[in-house]
Formats: sequence, C-alpha cells, structure tokens
Amino acid sequence: MALKEYLGAVVLEVDGQEVEIESYDVQRKTGRKLVKTMNKTGRPAGFAKGVAEIDIKVTAVIPATGDLDWDSIEGAKLTIYPITAGGQRTSYLDCFTLEVGEKYTVDGEAKRDLSMAALRKVVE
Repeated sequence: MALKEYLGAVVLEVDGQEVEIESYDVQRKTGRKLVKTMNKTGRPAGFAKGVAEIDIKVTAVIPATGDLDWDSIEGAKLTIYPITAGGQRTSYLDCFTLEVGEKYTVDGEAKRDLSMAALRKVVE
C-alpha cells in the first residue's frame, strides 16, 4: 500500500494580509428544505430548492500590535491554502463579519472568535 499524504496546517489571508489563526470552520448550507405533506404514506414528498449560505467561524490569536479591524470587514476575500506544496487554494469572496468576540485563558494567549458569512466560494 502506498503512503498517502494529507493536508496539514493552513494559512488564512484576509485581503492579502496573513492572519494568525488557531482554527477555522466552514459550514455550507445547501438551501434545500424538506417538503412535508399530508399523505397516506406518512413520508415527506420531496424537497424545495432555496438560497445557499456559507458560514465561517474563525478563532484568531490577538497580536500585541497590528490586529485587523474585524468589526468593519465587508467585501473581503478570505483565502485558505496549505503550507505544503500540492494543495489547492480555496477563497471565500465577499465576506463580511457577523459577530466578534474575545476570550482570555490562564494557560494560553488571548483569542478572538469570529463569525462571518461569504457569498461565494472559489477553488483556485
């Protein structure tokens, strides 16, 4: 059996500026809705198409100086790419911030939790 290599660490860029992140999570909602009808089978009839959504959650470390103004982000491009060669870049376009939070722990660095939304996804 051949040894396979998997993607490891990634880098997040916001409008070309590299951001130190601890984690990120992307959830894509298809927009489909279950259609329930009253019928003798007692099962749903199918689905209806709707509007797709892209939700992004990012945990970023807070630098001593030079932090982004996360509250003001509108129309940004978030690009995620692997550090090792061979992986594809994924960009989320027209991103905007929904929520910004901060957390501090005794054992670690100060962090910022961000909720964002994107209008498009492009694999480059």
